[in-house]
Amino acid sequence: MKRLLVSWAILAVTVALTAALVPGIDITGGVGSWFIIALVFSVVDVAFGGKLKLLTLPLILMTLGVLAFFINAAMLLVTAWLMDTLDVDGLGPALVGALCITVINAILHAVLLRDRTADSRR
Repeated sequence: MKRLLVSWAILAVTVALTAALVPGIDITGGVGSWFIIALVFSVVDVAFGGKLKLLTLPLILMTLGVLAFFINAAMLLVTAWLMDTLDVDGLGPALVGALCITVINAILHAVLLRDRTADSRR
């Protein structure tokens, strides 16, 4: 449960950093908005993103994963459509935002959630 809450916090910070870095992505509200957007984005991704990626897996493989970024961008656009506190100004910012979310989230997960048991064995 702790790991899930930390992952949610990481995604909230990732969304906030993405909004700060990418022109065309804006968040209104404070830290609470980050967490709500992260929650909605997670639900949208679980509900639709996984199924879309599974259905388009052959195309994702043929495009060497580029199509996955378009799917992630679509999930970001759906989240913005559902949320009043998140504005995404079209496909371009959504694509850059999806790339930022992927990279920042991976880095933060690697740093903050690395396997502590492997470190304790040394």
